[in-house]
Amino acid sequence: MADYLDDLRFAHVLADTADAATTARFKALDLKVETKPDMTPVSEADKAAEELIRGQLQRARPRDAILGEEYGVEGTGPRRWVIDPIDGTKNYVRGVPVWATLIALMEAGEGGYQPVVGVVSAPALGRRWWAAKGHGAFTGRSLSSASRLRVSKVSRMQDASFAYSSLTGWEEQGRLDGFLDLTREVWRTRAYGDFWPYMMVAEGAVDICAEPELSLWDMAATAVIVTEAGGSFTGLDGRPGPHSGNAAASNGLLHDELLGYLNQRY
Repeated sequence: MADYLDDLRFAHVLADTADAATTARFKALDLKVETKPDMTPVSEADKAAEELIRGQLQRARPRDAILGEEYGVEGTGPRRWVIDPIDGTKNYVRGVPVWATLIALMEAGEGGYQPVVGVVSAPALGRRWWAAKGHGAFTGRSLSSASRLRVSKVSRMQDASFAYSSLTGWEEQGRLDGFLDLTREVWRTRAYGDFWPYMMVAEGAVDICAEPELSLWDMAATAVIVTEAGGSFTGLDGRPGPHSGNAAASNGLLHDELLGYLNQRY
């Protein structure tokens, strides 16, 4: 089995660089924000963080390809770094501290590219989570000061905590009825949003989460962290990994039931 620990260490270096850039501009009164063609916001900090990460990758990993939210694909080959410089830009530009830089390494294999390293760094929360394939998932201040992540053992939907982002996407896809049935069945629901529900699934603080519409850079890092913590990460179609344009994550014990609710009237 390949050893991805060097790549993981490098991903932490990339995250440190991004954290310095994003925190420096967080809550800045002169922060420049534009609207992209898809009507989502992008700030100068998104662009600056991705440029810094790309620069370091080009110097240290020149043979690897890069896919980033703001600047697209660069390069080809069996290894591809996938970057979301600020996941939660809407929070970032409003001064809400729930945002993170997502960094993943994907490697070509059976069924296409699969994430093998993931780092999620949320400096305004003082939190970081990471994983490398075959080495488990962890959270902490650094590689040398970390605790292992493990998903929960909740096995009944009536006892489960369910996290999501919003209602709008579910309604647009015709999945709202199943979604609402699920919210009535579970013990607790909370709309934490963005990267955070997946990290809480990995920690065992939340048991299930799902989103109806996502991009690869939203999911690549979170997928490997959830699975290395012992959980399941698929699309709503049940396809493993971050390739379906949407996501369902769980402790594994509740996964089939989760998918059943979200597909029952679709």
